[in-house]
Amino acid sequence: MTDAATRPVDDVDAHRRTLVAAAYRMLGTLADAEDAVQEAYVRWIRMSEDERATIVNPGGWLMRVTGRICLDVLGSARARRETYVGEWLPEPVPVGTNSDDPADVVVMAEGVSTALLVVLETLTPAERVAFVLHEAFAMSFADVAGVLGRSAAACRQLAASARRHVGRRAGAGVPRSRHDELVAAFAAASATGSLDALVRVLAPEVVLISDGGGVVSAARRPVRGADHVARFLLGLAAKQPTAEYEPAVTGDGLGFAIRIDGVVAAAVTFATDDERITDVWMMRNPEKLRAWA
Repeated sequence: MTDAATRPVDDVDAHRRTLVAAAYRMLGTLADAEDAVQEAYVRWIRMSEDERATIVNPGGWLMRVTGRICLDVLGSARARRETYVGEWLPEPVPVGTNSDDPADVVVMAEGVSTALLVVLETLTPAERVAFVLHEAFAMSFADVAGVLGRSAAACRQLAASARRHVGRRAGAGVPRSRHDELVAAFAAASATGSLDALVRVLAPEVVLISDGGGVVSAARRPVRGADHVARFLLGLAAKQPTAEYEPAVTGDGLGFAIRIDGVVAAAVTFATDDERITDVWMMRNPEKLRAWA
């Protein structure tokens, strides 16, 4: 048996973390990413030994197949989310996990922010796949073309369009230290219980989105405006007097894990405009809090 034929049980599995990292950026949740990567491995294993032996770069093959699977999933995602209860948010992940699980370490890297994932949700499936594979994982446009079934020139245009869109809307440009100062000021204002103090750290057009997935209570629609968001947050705090707010490093910068009786009940991430908080993303869906356990 050749070395290539033995790869299903040898070094092929070493690519899993990178594949999950790419799929997570394309799909927005760890569960969907893991399913896509698992399907790619199933397709590898189902090939004959002779077929596997012809593949010089198994990692590249697996990335292309994972990209195609993600493209198919993205094509049906919007229809599936029409039945989602309440607002849908991408799954936030903390930075610096100590877990050894092959499905989490790579995706929990700096740069995988809720702000970026929210913007990626506004792209077409082809734009998103092209952007992630080329910009984040340095895949050539010739290889991206093999994933999307388009010409390399068309894939270049897709990635360029996505890059412009992301650059306009992802909130880049605020230094991480400044972001963290503003979130710390938000936490201090929240701790006072003062509506006026909290409103002062929120942008007038601030938006809060809460994702409960129909599993736990959450706002069914975005909460808009500083006064409404402040009242909503203070109301939650009043209902959960035993909740503990634990600072956490996320791809967006400083965020919080909210624990109730020692269990993570929510993860909160933020976007800022260098002066105040502009977006509050509150993940309450337990299925999207696995990385915070």
